[in-house]
Amino acid sequence: MQALIEARLVRLRQFIRPGVWMVLAVVALTLIGLVILFSISQSIQGGAIFKKQLVWLGIALVAGFGVTRIDLEYLRRPVVILTILAVALLGLVLVLVPGIGVKVNGAKRWLGFGPVRLQVSEFSKIVLVIVLSHYLGINQRALKSFFKGFFIPGCAIGALCVLILLEPDFGTAFLCGIVGVSLLFLAGVRLIYLLPSFLGAIFLFGVAISLDPVRLKRITSFLDVEANKSDGSYQLWQGILAFAAGGVEGVGLGNGRQQLSFLPEAHTDFIFPIIGEELGLICSSLVAGLFLFIFVLGIGQLRKAPNMYQFSLAAGSLLFVTLQALINMGVVTGCLPTKGMSLPFISYGGSNLVVMFIFMGLLINAFRAWGQNVDFSKKGLIK
Repeated sequence: MQALIEARLVRLRQFIRPGVWMVLAVVALTLIGLVILFSISQSIQGGAIFKKQLVWLGIALVAGFGVTRIDLEYLRRPVVILTILAVALLGLVLVLVPGIGVKVNGAKRWLGFGPVRLQVSEFSKIVLVIVLSHYLGINQRALKSFFKGFFIPGCAIGALCVLILLEPDFGTAFLCGIVGVSLLFLAGVRLIYLLPSFLGAIFLFGVAISLDPVRLKRITSFLDVEANKSDGSYQLWQGILAFAAGGVEGVGLGNGRQQLSFLPEAHTDFIFPIIGEELGLICSSLVAGLFLFIFVLGIGQLRKAPNMYQFSLAAGSLLFVTLQALINMGVVTGCLPTKGMSLPFISYGGSNLVVMFIFMGLLINAFRAWGQNVDFSKKGLIK
C-alpha cells in the first residue's frame, strides 16, 4: 500500500513539473490556432491553408521534441556554433541575391525550395540565442568591460539586425535587437554602455522608417486611425471592428464577417481579431492569459539555471516567444503601430511555427535538466 502511495506521489510530482504545464499551455494555444484556421480556411483557398498548417505542425512537433532530447551543453561545442552561425549568415545573404531570394509583397525574406518557402530571419532568432548565450557564458567574468562585455556582442547583434533590415523586415530586426540587448542587460553588462547605444539604435531605426514611405505611412496612420480607416489604417480599423462585433461571447465559428476578405492577412498577422470576433472576449483573454502564464512560469524557473549559458538560453527563448506575442496583440488592438508579425502557435506560417516549437523545446529541456539537479560542471564545458 505504501509503495502504491509513493508511486502516485512520484506521478503527481511529474505532473506538476513546470515543463508539463508549459506543454499544456502550448497545446491549448495550438489547438485554438487550428480551430480558428479551420474556420478561416473555408473562405480562403478552399481549406488549403489549414492542410498546410497541419503539415508544418507535424514538422514543428518533430523539431520541438528533438530539441527536448538534446544535451544543451552540446550546443556550445565550437563546431556546432560555427556551423549554425555560417548557415544563418549564408541564408541571410542569399535571400538578398536576385534570383535566389523569393520576393513577396516587396520583401525578400524567403528561400524557395520548390513549393516550400523558408523565412530565414525566423531561424536567425535561434542562432542569436544560442551564439549569444555561449559567448556570455564563456566571458562571464569580463562582461563589465567595454570590449568583451559590450562591443563584441553589440556588434554581433547589430550586424544580424542590419542583415534582417535589408530584406527588409523591420519587425524581426526590432525584436532581435530588443532580445539581444535584454540578454546583455540580464547578464550584467553595464547600463552606461547599453543605454546610449540602445537610444542610438532606436534613433537610427526611426531614420530608417522615415526613409521608407510605406512604413512611415503606417506610423502616421496609426496616430489617427479613424481618419485613415480607408487608407493606411484600413487593416487595423477592420481588426478593431472584429473585436467590437465579437463582444464577450463571439458570433460563433465560421460566422465572422471579417474573414470574408474584409480583413487582409486574417490568417497570419491579424488572426487575433478573428478570434475576438468569432470566439469573443473570453477566448481572446484566454489566449493572452496563456502567453502571460508561459512568461511567469518561465521567469520563475530562471533562478534555477546552473550557469550563465543556460540562463541566457532559456531567457532568450522565453523572450522571443512572449515578446512576439505581445507585439502582435499590441499591433492588432491599436496599441502599437501596424507591423507584420505572427502570433506564436496560432498564426498560419511554417517557419515561425517551427521556430516557436524549437524555443519551447529548449525551455522544456532546460526545466527538466534543472529539476534533475544535473551537475554540469562535470561535463567540462563550464568556464
